[in-house]
Amino acid sequence: MSQEQLLQLGFKFGKNGAHSARSMMIEELKHLLLSRDKSAIKSDYEDDIINFNLLHKPTEKSRKLTYRHLVDLYSLDTQVTLFNVFRKWWELDENAQAILALQLAVARDPLLRGSTEVILQLEPGERLVRETMEAFLAKDDPERFSPASLKSFSQNINGTWTQAGFLIGKAKKYREIPKMSYVNVAYALFLGHCHGLSGQRLFDSFWCQMLDQDKETLYNLAYRASLRGLLNFKQASDIVEVTFPHFELSGA
Repeated sequence: MSQEQLLQLGFKFGKNGAHSARSMMIEELKHLLLSRDKSAIKSDYEDDIINFNLLHKPTEKSRKLTYRHLVDLYSLDTQVTLFNVFRKWWELDENAQAILALQLAVARDPLLRGSTEVILQLEPGERLVRETMEAFLAKDDPERFSPASLKSFSQNINGTWTQAGFLIGKAKKYREIPKMSYVNVAYALFLGHCHGLSGQRLFDSFWCQMLDQDKETLYNLAYRASLRGLLNFKQASDIVEVTFPHFELSGA
């Protein structure tokens, strides 16, 4: 799959990302999606945020910025494959929603995607100091961001990992292993599928690695996802097969 095809599916690339402005805003996203059914189109969400002030923002400017930020992270457009699948699966398991939002945000925000490396290197219970994330963001180009920007970006990124359950704590952040849902594993496999991966390579992909679960757990949750019709999963010893018969990759 070429980068152009991945862009059509909804992935984003580059150096900058939405987390230069805000975290993943999980509560706003939940409230927004709760107000509309799966048939909602992008302009419906725009109306809800900007014209009807569904998210209770104090000014028109803040409403427009909120809409722009949520579009950057999630697209809010069912014509975009990644959001279309995300929206169809959103209501299947409420406990999966925060991590599901994280997965889509990671696919669409290069800044957040890069931070996955920092999070996965931490042992359960290990503290993440903000300076560690700042150093990671600055390592390739120390002059790129000001100290104030690095602090803000790190706070936004660490806030998102906290909202998703990979970190706990307020002033001090500590690594946590969140409980994973079959929905999250199905979406991770779908993201790998979009990259042209198949079989065992899907379970070894970045998208499954970021869930930080052992292989047996991933297999078990993939099997549960297959029972619920999200995908087809077959396993015989070390040979696995995963297909998504309900979704055609429009960017392919």
